[in-house]
Amino acid sequence: MLIPDEILKTIPALYAQENESADAIAYVKLFTPDSNFTWYILEIDDDNNLCFGYVVSHFSEYGYFTLLELESLRGPLNLKVERDIYFEPMKMDELLKQHSE
Repeated sequence: MLIPDEILKTIPALYAQENESADAIAYVKLFTPDSNFTWYILEIDDDNNLCFGYVVSHFSEYGYFTLLELESLRGPLNLKVERDIYFEPMKMDELLKQHSE
């Protein structure tokens, strides 16, 4: 399982933070260890599958993705998507500053 249940329970439901803009919080960081993709989860649906978050790669954007999709992905060296176990939830304005440096 990509994200343990105790962490899934802390992520707000879809659209719960839609009016928060820069104060929205990213709760989970997922990444491919053998490529340059990173997903930050801000919200998740009741079925713990559809996520809304911020995706960083060649370009960065907010969007929707599913955990099932991420669990099936493999990078160029056939490595799976992983959760950054050291990531602490942070406000998006702080996260965006980190990625702009």
